[in-house]
Amino acid sequence: MTKFLAGLALVAGLATSAVGQEVVVPPPKPDALGAPGGPDDGRAVLDDPAPLDGLAAPAPIQGAIAPAVSYAPAITPDTGMPGLSGVSPVYLVARLSEDSPSLTRGVSWRVYADAPGDDGQLELVATATGGDADFRLEPGTYLVHTAFGFAGRTSRIAVDNGVTSQTVLLNAGGMKLDAQFSGHMPITTGRVRFDIYEREFDSRGERKLVAGNIAPGEVVRLNADTYHVVSRYGGVNAIVRADIHVEPGKLTEATVYHNAARVTLKLVNQRGGEALASTAWSVLTPGGDVVAEGNGAFPAFTLASGEYQVIARNADKLYSRNFMVKTAEHGEVEVLTSSVMQN
Repeated sequence: MTKFLAGLALVAGLATSAVGQEVVVPPPKPDALGAPGGPDDGRAVLDDPAPLDGLAAPAPIQGAIAPAVSYAPAITPDTGMPGLSGVSPVYLVARLSEDSPSLTRGVSWRVYADAPGDDGQLELVATATGGDADFRLEPGTYLVHTAFGFAGRTSRIAVDNGVTSQTVLLNAGGMKLDAQFSGHMPITTGRVRFDIYEREFDSRGERKLVAGNIAPGEVVRLNADTYHVVSRYGGVNAIVRADIHVEPGKLTEATVYHNAARVTLKLVNQRGGEALASTAWSVLTPGGDVVAEGNGAFPAFTLASGEYQVIARNADKLYSRNFMVKTAEHGEVEVLTSSVMQN
């Protein structure tokens, strides 16, 4: 599969993490889905969006009503509505886009009264889960919320004495994220998670979280839009950011590349010696900013590639050492008790 990277000067919304981690977000390029590849210098690679056909699965989203279509459902999900007389049949179908097939599973339907009740709340009239929805409703106007993954919209429908048949266009797609070390090396040590935010900032200068704690390889269904994605490797400063666009009816795959490694700290009397317990640790940047703190004989941190200073405190004495973190080179950093810091 062909992939391409846009240069740093051509891409907006880039971010640089603490200690020299670089992020580049390329625009999508037509390509076959699922082929390997990517940059060698710590970047995010965006694969060509592929059709989402057949990928429907439960998870929360919102939609718009399209013109009425002639339709009779082959499978009727639970509607939560008994078969009453004086009601009209309402058939609803959900699609990701105009060109997408009808969703057959993973869709949640909620039908509300059009006007608030005495308590100021909209009355929930009926619900359904699965694919197509088959309701029996009294003539009137209703609000229908259609959810699929983290995408969804609320639409208004009018029910008369006949059959009402509508198609809901969700205008939604999917995002599938992965992470590797620069150089196409898989990450097998430590934990990678993704947070997906709205791209724009609110009045307080913050982005709204759309979906959090997403695991690599998980398909997230979203309204078609551009999102700000944050990839965190470990819990310190190994962070990659990218703006990724989701197209309606398609799956967008993106791989981010981390420059980082996992290090274990030890305070020893001699190289290769026994680690001393009851030790407090501080990891600092060359400028003196605290990056991580911990306690114990073997604290471990995942750090972005770069230069650091570590300070160990044991029995009211301070010991120090400078060390380098290189991408994917996990290992131990020993601090010798002979390296006592002077007051």
